[in-house]
Amino acid sequence: MEDDYYSVESILAENQKIQCQFKIDIPDMGHLDGGNERDIKALSKIQIPMWMAYILIYSDYADFTIPLPFSARVRNALNAEARSVRLSGLVGQGGLWYGFGRMIMRLLNDIPAQEVSDVLTKTFRSRLPEVIDQAHHFAAASGSGGGAIGSDEATMAFREGLDGTERDLFMLAQENARRTKRWYETSEKARRS
Repeated sequence: MEDDYYSVESILAENQKIQCQFKIDIPDMGHLDGGNERDIKALSKIQIPMWMAYILIYSDYADFTIPLPFSARVRNALNAEARSVRLSGLVGQGGLWYGFGRMIMRLLNDIPAQEVSDVLTKTFRSRLPEVIDQAHHFAAASGSGGGAIGSDEATMAFREGLDGTERDLFMLAQENARRTKRWYETSEKARRS
């Protein structure tokens, strides 16, 4: 995911909400909570989009809690078997778990930020071989005439559990496998002629 103003992935990740607890009263901003209160009272907990949370946290108006997609329970599941966790289900809007994690890291101090970074890196490294392997498998299955019944459904089921970044890599690896196979088949025919 790029940190680009025009990046759709960045915009979607910044729109994820985190729970903030306000340190002070903030007048005329009660509408942020979606309720009928006119003001936000100190110690109120409100779900705020990331783009707004940056300003509130860095201005020392609010603190935040680590969101559920990076809680101890999720980290334990990822440490046990990262490939079995459906990252797309942890965050909405396209399942940009890695991008959301990078944004959470920016709000944390050194040690907690390093812990989140380690989780992101370890998860990516442990899931990447499976993503590439499955992409090659499904590319070969879809390219082989009659034996690919149900392969589109299996491909979709596998892709649904992937993060947006992993889905992009899956599609690139799948296309790469198809092109490699096509190149091999055409060069094989040329050698036989």
